[in-house]
Amino acid sequence: MPALLENPLRVGLRQERTPEPLIIVIFGASGDLTQRKLVPALYQMKKERRLPPEVTIVGVARRPWSHDFFREHSRQGIEEFSDGIGNEELWQDFAEGLFYCAGNMDESASYQKLKAFLEELDGKRGTRGNRVFYLAVGPKFFPPAIKELGAAGMLSDPIKHRLVIEKPFGKDLNSAQTLNRVVQNVCKEEQVYRIDHYLGKETVQNLLVFRFANTIFEPLWNRHYVDHVQITVAETVGVEDRAGYYETSGALRDMLQNHLMQLFSLTAMEAPNALNADSIRNEKVKVLQATRLADPHNLEYAAIRGQYKAGWMKGNPVAGYRNEPGVNPNSTTPTYVAMKFMVDNWRWQGVPFYLRTGKRLPKKVTEIAIQFREVPLLIFQSAAQQANPNVLVLRIQPNEGISLRFEAKMPGADLRTRSVDMDFSYGSSFGMATADAYHRLLLDCMLGDQTLFTRADEVEEAWRVVTPALAAWDAPVDPASIPQYEAGAWESTEMEFFLNRDGRRWRRL
Repeated sequence: MPALLENPLRVGLRQERTPEPLIIVIFGASGDLTQRKLVPALYQMKKERRLPPEVTIVGVARRPWSHDFFREHSRQGIEEFSDGIGNEELWQDFAEGLFYCAGNMDESASYQKLKAFLEELDGKRGTRGNRVFYLAVGPKFFPPAIKELGAAGMLSDPIKHRLVIEKPFGKDLNSAQTLNRVVQNVCKEEQVYRIDHYLGKETVQNLLVFRFANTIFEPLWNRHYVDHVQITVAETVGVEDRAGYYETSGALRDMLQNHLMQLFSLTAMEAPNALNADSIRNEKVKVLQATRLADPHNLEYAAIRGQYKAGWMKGNPVAGYRNEPGVNPNSTTPTYVAMKFMVDNWRWQGVPFYLRTGKRLPKKVTEIAIQFREVPLLIFQSAAQQANPNVLVLRIQPNEGISLRFEAKMPGADLRTRSVDMDFSYGSSFGMATADAYHRLLLDCMLGDQTLFTRADEVEEAWRVVTPALAAWDAPVDPASIPQYEAGAWESTEMEFFLNRDGRRWRRL
């Protein structure tokens, strides 16, 4: 599978890409991610004729399933979590390429068994030795799985063998560096696909096209015109059944360090020399290297955390975080985090980037909002109380699209202004729904396109930026000192003050 040299952002008209014959090995085949996302995404590609007939899927997990049981389990996932089976003949063709191999992640014998089975399938299915190993398992299994794959010689070919690693990639800078060393000991960086599903969303990819293919916006994308940037990932759900994971993670590790940092780096990066994987990822690393917490020595001015307490969601009462099943009643784990970043380069010097994420907020929304500076002199004095700064908003979810807010005169004899929006929506403009993020990322991985995957140095730089907050917040603290916000409401007073003292305010979404 040779490396791909074409434009990864699909700009312009060109022939659809189709992967070469290969085997996709999914570790964690009995888990939710495989049933809800991975197999449905692969079946959708089959429907769209994006997969060659030889493509084979092998599920690996501890449970003693048969091939037929795995096929039925996969079918249930497709029917429940996507738009269904559709053509029965197509499903039968897809199911013939589904196999299962029981094994333990930390036992060498299981990998030898898997290797022999894959070689057998090579002959039957004509997959030519091409492999994608997808680690859809908990992070504690990453090191043993990678080491065993390397010891079994299943990652020995940098062209034919690829490794996909789910987030979280480490829990801090030291653990990320350790995991990177484990990876680098058994394979080359060009074989590694560190997946963050946010990078598969259409608007995230469109951000580069929007910036660098439109001359009216790129000249404004700097400190001369931008007052500040707000990047928000708001969730309505609580901890649900993830208390065991979330208690050791929290909002900073679970969301901000990866999802929001990806959105941040794409927003702040310089124009790449070309639209290929290395050029784009080089620029993302450069902007992260120039990024710091606004005031790491006085953390309260650069970062704030909080927890949701009991409240109401859609008219129903919900418990506070400390009363959720499996959560320590004295937990200090943050369910809300906001941070202020500064970028020390020519483009962004002096422009703050505010990143926030939280659970049990009123709306599920992800957006990037670029707020421009106020006009230097308001010549329409009668409209002085009504003029608002221009805001450019890129909506990642829901209703992916872009809107620009500007001032316009209201009809009538009086000179009164009002903010109005120019709006672009993918659904209405293109008449089609955007593809699932895993659909796109799986396809790119099979094609050897690393553009939408994070590189080792990028992962480490993202951890470096948030390390001062992690170090402070991991220390023991009185639970009463953690700010509380009501479930179903936006920020508490402390969280509002985080921006208000800068003379700014959070957007109400």
